[in-house]
Parts: sequence; C-alpha cells; structure tokens
Amino acid sequence: MSDSTNSGLTGPTGIRQRRSLPPTAAFVGTAAAFAALYLAAGAPTSLLVLFEKEWGFPAWVLTVAFAAYAIGLLVSLLIVGSLSDYLGRRPVLIASLALELVAMLMFVFASDITAVIVARVVQGIATGAATSALTASVVELAPERFKRLGAVIGGIAPAGGLGLGALFAGLAVQFTADADVVVFVTLSVVVALGLAVAFFSAETVGRQRGAVRSLVPRVSIPAAARAEFRATIPVLTGAWMLAGLFLGLAPTIIRDIFGIDSGLVNGVTVFIQPGAAAVAGLLLGGVLARRATLVGGVAVLVGAVIIVTSIGLGILPLMWVGALIGGSGFGASFSGSLRLVGPLAKPHQRAGLFAGVYLVSYLAFGVSVIIAGQLIAPLGLMTTVLAFGVAIVVVAGLGIGAQLRMQRRDVAGVAAAAAAGSAAAAAASAATSVAAAAAGSAASAAVVGAPETAVAEGAARSADAPRCGSTTGMAAPAA
Repeated sequence: MSDSTNSGLTGPTGIRQRRSLPPTAAFVGTAAAFAALYLAAGAPTSLLVLFEKEWGFPAWVLTVAFAAYAIGLLVSLLIVGSLSDYLGRRPVLIASLALELVAMLMFVFASDITAVIVARVVQGIATGAATSALTASVVELAPERFKRLGAVIGGIAPAGGLGLGALFAGLAVQFTADADVVVFVTLSVVVALGLAVAFFSAETVGRQRGAVRSLVPRVSIPAAARAEFRATIPVLTGAWMLAGLFLGLAPTIIRDIFGIDSGLVNGVTVFIQPGAAAVAGLLLGGVLARRATLVGGVAVLVGAVIIVTSIGLGILPLMWVGALIGGSGFGASFSGSLRLVGPLAKPHQRAGLFAGVYLVSYLAFGVSVIIAGQLIAPLGLMTTVLAFGVAIVVVAGLGIGAQLRMQRRDVAGVAAAAAAGSAAAAAASAATSVAAAAAGSAASAAVVGAPETAVAEGAARSADAPRCGSTTGMAAPAA
C-alpha cells in the first residue's frame, strides 16, 4: 500500500506519515480548497454594492472595504508567508482555513459596513497565510504525471476562484432575497470541506529550524530565482492592477457610468476577466513559460486599451471584449510567471518564493484600488477609471520589455551552452584522434620490430647449435 494512505509509515521525503487521503484525492481536494479560498475572496465584490445601497455609506468606503482584504493579506504574507517551509504545510493550512471559516461566519452576522471591513481584514489574513502554503502543496501533492498541472493550478486557482465568487454572489443578489446570508453560509460549508481536506492530506515537507525567525517581516527570494523574479514584477503588477480594476470598481462603473443597476450584470461582468484568466492559464499550461508570460503581458496591455476605450465611449459589450482579452493575458502571464520562478526554488524555499510573488501581486491589486477610491471624489469616477487604465497600459509595457530582455538572455545562454558543447565535442574528438594516432604508431612499431626479433632469435639458435653438436660428439667416444 502507498505510504500516503497508511498510519505510522515514513514517506519518500523522510516525513513520518499518518493515515491520509490517497495522493490523487489529496491533490484534487487541495486544488479545490485553493479555488474555494479565492471564491470566498471574490464573493463580496458584488455584495458590497448591495451593502452600499442598504446602509448608505459613501462610494469611497466601498473601495476601503474591498481593499481591507488586500491589506490583511499583505500583512499576513509578510509575516507568515514562508512559515509552512518550517512547520510543514498541514499545520499552516489547517489554522488558516479555520480562520477563513471564522471570517465567513463574521460576514453572516455583519450588521454594518464596519463589521464587513473587519471581516474582510480577517479574511485577508487567512488568505495570506494559506496562499503560499496551498500553492506549494498543490505542486508537491500532484502525482508525478500531473506535476506540470500542479504548477498550472497554482496560477489559475486564484483567478478562477475570484471570478466564480463574484458570479455566484451576483446571481444571489439577482435571484434571492437574502443574498449575503445565502452566499456566506454556502461559503462556510465549502471552506469547512477544504479544512477537512487539509486535515486528512499527507504532509509534504519536514519541519525545519528557523520558524520563529521566519516571522520577521521580509520577502524570502532564493538567490537562484532573484533575476527571474525581478523580471516578473512589472508583469504581475500590470495583470493584478487589471484584476483590481474589475473586482474593485466594475460594479460602480456599471451603475454610475453605464447606468445599469443589476446584480446579474455586475456578477457576469466581474466574472469575465478572472474567468478568462483561469481558462487561459489552463489551456496555455503546455506553452513554454517564457512565451506564455510574454504573450500574456501583451494581452493585458491590449485588453486595458480596449477597456479604457469602452468606458470613454460608454459601450459595455466592448468592455466585455477587453475583459476577455485582458483576462486571458492575466491567466497566461501569472501562470507563466509561476512556472518561470517555481523550478528555481528548492522544496523548503517554495512557500517563501510564492509569498513574494503574491506580495507583489496584492500590492498592485489592493494599493491601486485604494488610490483610485481616494481619487474618485476630487477627480470624478470617469477620470479616475481612465487614469487607472492608462497606468495599467504603462506598467504592462514595462513588463513586456522586461520579458523581452530575459528572452534575449535565454537565447544567449542557449547559444553559449551550444558553443561550449561544440568546443567540448571538438576537444573530445581531438583527444580521440591523438589517442588513435598514438595507438596506431605503437602498433606499427610492434609490426616493424617483430621481424628483427625473429632474426635475432634465429641467430641465437644458430650460434647455439655447434656447441650442442660438439658436446654430443665428444661424449660418443667416451662411451
């Protein structure tokens, strides 16, 4: 029986294992828990507009409520983002998913926007603690034949979950009387199932010293991954700013610019961008990571241009087209970025590396929305949104430039390796030729020397023959 399904056995990594789920079930369940975590994060997007209508708070408070989640997540990533590299994945996942369940129950009983903001902060802390551990766990729990899929899921689960959460909440707003209760009770059940999966999954890394030191706020990027990580920063920033535009401001844009007040339209519009990201990340999982990241960056730029144009012209279907293209770019670039940096980290460095990736992503996601929210009052919604779109285009352009430089470095590295290989082959060939020539000379010398040896031996025998005969002749008369 497999180590992962028996109690008291030692797994291939030397970790003492308890009775746990079969490997494939643990992999699928952990991937689903990852998506559920972000499904819960995306759900408040459509509900915040409903809360604004019911409780009558200003529009800028809505962006604060949205961004409170990102602030909690960032703090959590900085402090406990790499903790699972030291304590193991399971303890961190169990604790963080339990905290996520508490946040869902806080939403169920929230009676004003202050309670919602507090719940969002708690949700952000739980999500930040779980994200890097889940990203590493999905890769490590993946059966050998699904290792590439594990890395792809790490890139698409957040986007897919955010989109599905917004769509689910939008449908609940449109078709139910108590949308918030329906949404958060359902999510409480889903998170509880994810908690059960974490509890019954096998541990994938052993404990190491340094857990307390790892709580000092810092970003832990392995030296081997730093150059690649730096090149992904503008790519991640542009992609997640686009996600922030949709998840943070789309419902307000639809209501105040397009004049549509519909939970269904809000949910569908917000869903398009992260939904397209999840599909693109999955479909492009077999494409080279560099190519996927570069193409994704271009798509984010094009999508942002189309979105800005659609808002300026007041054409909602054109905004959906931009969301589809930009979302596809998000999925390709984010998944590609994870596949570029992930292999450069050792197993005990993965959570710290992924924490750095999500730190950059959520800084772009949350801070941009907070700034936009503060600019709406003095500049107006239209001007703020257009400026937001232009900023995305600029950052995405910087990301494309960074990836092109890395691509040239890749090509130069391949050429240098090929030249080194050719030189080594030439040296080996020359050495073989010299050895062959030396062997040939030795063989020739042996052939030439053979007759001389034969002649010398014959002369020796001839010289010995008379002495032998004389002795014999002298012996006869004596007889």
